[in-house]
Amino acid sequence: MVTVVGVRFKKAGKIYYFDPEQNIINKYDSVIVETARGIEFGEVVVGLKEVAEESIIAPLKSVIRVATKQDKELHQKNKLKEKEAFEACLSKIEEHEMDMKLIDAEYTFDNNKIIFYFTADGRVDFRELVKDLASIFKTRIELRQIGVRDEAKMLGGIGPCGKNLCCSSWLGDFEPVSIKMAKDQNLSLNPAKISGICGRLFCCLKFEYDTYHEILERMPRIGTIVRSEEGEGPVIGIETLKERVRVRIKKDKDKTEFVTTYSLDEVKKIVKKPNCGKCTKNKDKCSPKGAM
Repeated sequence: MVTVVGVRFKKAGKIYYFDPEQNIINKYDSVIVETARGIEFGEVVVGLKEVAEESIIAPLKSVIRVATKQDKELHQKNKLKEKEAFEACLSKIEEHEMDMKLIDAEYTFDNNKIIFYFTADGRVDFRELVKDLASIFKTRIELRQIGVRDEAKMLGGIGPCGKNLCCSSWLGDFEPVSIKMAKDQNLSLNPAKISGICGRLFCCLKFEYDTYHEILERMPRIGTIVRSEEGEGPVIGIETLKERVRVRIKKDKDKTEFVTTYSLDEVKKIVKKPNCGKCTKNKDKCSPKGAM
């Protein structure tokens, strides 16, 4: 086991592990650490903890020190300089008539590099832009193209639910989201209704998917014949979260039928799956068209 602390460099950003060395570090402390980009200022969001060696990426970099008052003042000055750098870069983009959208500017703590984040539809030749910016700021310049999800994370906004975007308020990492998740949750498959302001599928489709998937494993599929106290019939609908099924019950004696809803516990036995009538072999394994 290895003792680490978790450090975040941006609000809702990814958490990185660092070796605390001999420093006395508490949660929410500001710290100075060494990263692949250089010396950085971050906040401890995970206090001292032990993790398995396999779960960290070696070599584990160390915390240089807990941030001093001077470190915090320098960090605030860098934030003000980032606004100036953003305006200067925006002006140069317009001057060069470049087809790109500037999203953010960021100084490393030691001022050895300025990183400009942008979006564009395709590849952009920004060599002349980098030369102009380097002559203005007299330091290393990096232009980094990001995707629309990262753009939404940096800029923030309000989602269709009326709350701040998950990605900009608390979601550290993006996870893959598929249309199957929306289908399993009985949501509209209209992209306009299940997409966020970034134009991609809602991140929240992933949050409840594991619960839906677990319940659906226990639920009978649509078309399955089930038996209840009132008789037998096919499942014609399911209510996943309530764990209920709608069944069309057929009465053999008076040849009437009706639709009723049962909880999963009230469906005593799944008898069989109907077949389409076209098979001549293995009819008991034939699933009805449209079965979930």
